[in-house]
Amino acid sequence: MSTMVQIIIAVLVFGLLIFIHELGHFTVGKLSGMKVNEFAIGMGPTLWSKQKGETKYSLRALPIGGYVAVEGEDEGSTDPRAFGNVALWKRIIFVCAGAFMNVVLGFLILSILVGLRTNLPTTVVAQFKEEATSSSQLQVNDKILSINGSRVFTSNDIVFSLISDRDGAVDMTVVRDGNKLSLEGIEFGMTTDENGQKFINLDFYVYSTPKTFWGSVQYTVMWMFSIVRQVWMSLINLITGNFALSELSGPVGVSSAIGQAAADHFTTLLTLVGFITVNIGVFNLLPLPALDGGRLIFLLIELVIRRPVNPKYEGIIHATGFLLLMGLMLVVTFNDIVKLF
Repeated sequence: MSTMVQIIIAVLVFGLLIFIHELGHFTVGKLSGMKVNEFAIGMGPTLWSKQKGETKYSLRALPIGGYVAVEGEDEGSTDPRAFGNVALWKRIIFVCAGAFMNVVLGFLILSILVGLRTNLPTTVVAQFKEEATSSSQLQVNDKILSINGSRVFTSNDIVFSLISDRDGAVDMTVVRDGNKLSLEGIEFGMTTDENGQKFINLDFYVYSTPKTFWGSVQYTVMWMFSIVRQVWMSLINLITGNFALSELSGPVGVSSAIGQAAADHFTTLLTLVGFITVNIGVFNLLPLPALDGGRLIFLLIELVIRRPVNPKYEGIIHATGFLLLMGLMLVVTFNDIVKLF
């Protein structure tokens, strides 16, 4: 697959995920009676636009986001259909709708992926790779309950918890022969890649079990929960310094990963898209200025104190958060570009 085709696929995937997110805001805004001034996919200069009724629909040059501009959302307005003049519960649903749509799409994608499988992975050790070092303490048929204090629900949790480790010595809680055991300092060993980053050696496999309808539903729900939890844990790891800023990927890095996944296999691409859309949904609800979660915090404050926060001050906070977010994106994008060469 050519590089150009990979780029086109990445842009289309980003466009779809942005569209789904903004469609959630747009639909709730319209149903709530808000005056929607613009529905935009992308940021920056306008490539195409069309006015239909009171709403302008536009496609913009940079596929790194989008927005639904509602009358009076960032400043006060006397229009009865302005954001601040609509019932509070409608505004709360409006702010959450984009993330909800991303999570729903993620669940549908994960359901498709589970449906394509003939077996479902468990959290029980099946066999070890040659020269495995973890076999000094782990045993075949051990059921893994937690890794480094983090609960394990799916095989996905096992992989994430292990790759989050930085010294190759892992604490696990397992069930062996019906008894719960605590295994401390299991040695996995580390491998260093071409960028100098160290990764733990995943040196064992887990069993798979035949797929059933209810088993598939349960696995899909747990897989979704696992991904949502990973977003929060990744943020915590970044704040605590367990993950370096250089390990964070932005639009360029994610686009590269999407292109590589598309060249690999359709299911690989679908898995990555499912992971990304859930990440977008959860990340947008983080309580940070300029994100949906930041706006939600102000609405919850209004719910408690029975009056809205001064739109002027809220606007300043969101504008500052947006500038910081763009600065972070520039740093991450620079790191992504450096990794390409």
